[in-house]
This record gives sequence, C-alpha cells and structure tokens, in this order.
Amino acid sequence: MKTYKNLYTQISDFNNLYLAWRKARKNKRYKVSTARFEQNLDQELLGLHRDLVTQSYQPGEYVHFTIHEPKRRLISAAPFRDRVVHHALCNVIEPIYERKFIYDSYANRTGKGTHAALDRCTHFLRRYNYALQCDVQQFFPAIDHAILKQILGRTLACPPTLALCEQIIDGGAGVLRDEYEMRWFPGDDLFAAARPRGLPIGNLTSQFWANVYLNKLDQFVKHTLRCKGYLRYVDDFLLFADDKATLHRWRSEIIAFLQSLRLTLHENRTHPRPVRQGVTLSVRRRTYQ
Repeated sequence: MKTYKNLYTQISDFNNLYLAWRKARKNKRYKVSTARFEQNLDQELLGLHRDLVTQSYQPGEYVHFTIHEPKRRLISAAPFRDRVVHHALCNVIEPIYERKFIYDSYANRTGKGTHAALDRCTHFLRRYNYALQCDVQQFFPAIDHAILKQILGRTLACPPTLALCEQIIDGGAGVLRDEYEMRWFPGDDLFAAARPRGLPIGNLTSQFWANVYLNKLDQFVKHTLRCKGYLRYVDDFLLFADDKATLHRWRSEIIAFLQSLRLTLHENRTHPRPVRQGVTLSVRRRTYQ
C-alpha cells in the first residue's frame, strides 16, 4: 500500500490557505463570521499559516442547530477560521483518496453527485432483476474515532498531517453523543461504551472522512463479494443481482463485515426485492458548511 509523506508543508502553504479561504466563503460571503474574517484577511491567513507551521493551531467551539430534511438532524458548524483549515487539509489529501475510491461512490465528490447517482441506479434497474437496498444505522454518530484514525494512518505517513486530522476528529468527540444508541460488538468489554465516536454533520472533513471510512465497505463489496451492480451515496447503498439467493448471501456477509467498522444496518428494511417494485435512493444534499 502506497503511503504519502511530506504533505504538511503543502497544507500550511500560504497559497493553499488562500485557496481554502476562497472555497470556504463560497455562497457565504454575507455571513457575519465570513465578513469578519475577510476584513482582516491578510492577518487572519498569516495567523493561520503561523499556527499551522508551528503546530500550535487549536480548533474553536462548534455552534449547534437542528434542521429537518425531512428527519431531524443536529448540525454542528465550526468557526469560519476552522473551516478554512478543513478546506486546506482536504485540498491536499482528498486527491490522494480519490484515487482509492471506487467509481460508484457518488456523495461529496467532484463530478459525481445526486444526478449521476440516480442515472447509475436507473442503469442497474434496467439490467438486473433484483435489488438490495441498505442504509447504515446512525452513521455519522457511530463512526469510531480509533478505526478512522487507523484507516488514515495506513495512507498518511506524514506525522504532522496525521496529527492535524486527529485534532479535528477529536474536536468532534461527543458532539453527537445523544444521537447514538449504544450497540455492542463481538469482543467488546465494559469500556466499549466510552469509545470516542461521531463526526459533526456539517464539517467538510466529516463528509470526506465518511467516504474514507466506507471505502472499506466499497472495496469489500466490489472485490470480495464481486458485485458488479453496486452504488453508494453517503450511508445509503444498493446492490443488484439476477437472483434473490445471491443478495441474501451478500446481505449476511455485509452485516458481518460492518462489525469491523462498528457499524450496523437497518436490518428490518434490508431485504431483496424485484426491481419492478422500484427502489428509493436517499440523495439529499448534506453539505451544510
């Protein structure tokens, strides 16, 4: 497995921070936090550059609010300064992971999105006889910090970059605590309930790391199960086949595999069905930053 070193100088580079600011302010130029940052742009960017270079950067406090789209979601907004850092980080590491992602992962990726996902779904509906529709229970609240850090560490061999990732991940610990219903997995001890978990819905990094986290599932489905008709949009995914027996077998193997990520499916609504009955692919926009 290829690893990447010497990434941190690219992340903290002033030109990268300037680009990150331009991305972070997109469609938000008239918000108070954005305007305040822009009033002293040079000083703000130089300050961020200094804090990153000296590795003294500290994230600020989240602001929380609830939306209904259509179900209730707790959104956690990072300070604008931190959002610039999130963009600066993703500018550098996202292209690395893009080369690892499968073609049929559609959420929060350049050139993908809702329309491409629906077109691909239609293609599979016309090609196969049966579909298995799945979604992960309480996905963002359930993401395990230790597992995510381990996944990142297998690719990012740059200690300060990995430390910055871990700092952002740690900043979201407990944000979605009340949104998570504790689940136990084989081998758990009494301390399992205290494992740090959850990524704030609304962070650019959370959306990106969701794809990193579930890329392991994508690879399992494509290369171990050898499912040719598969697509995923965030935590909703579909598998297609020409017979129910194959989908029943894949369902059991996916449930077992997801235990390694400490994730579970909504099993009561995960059953093969004829494609003529149609499917529902949840492709709501989830970008709140």
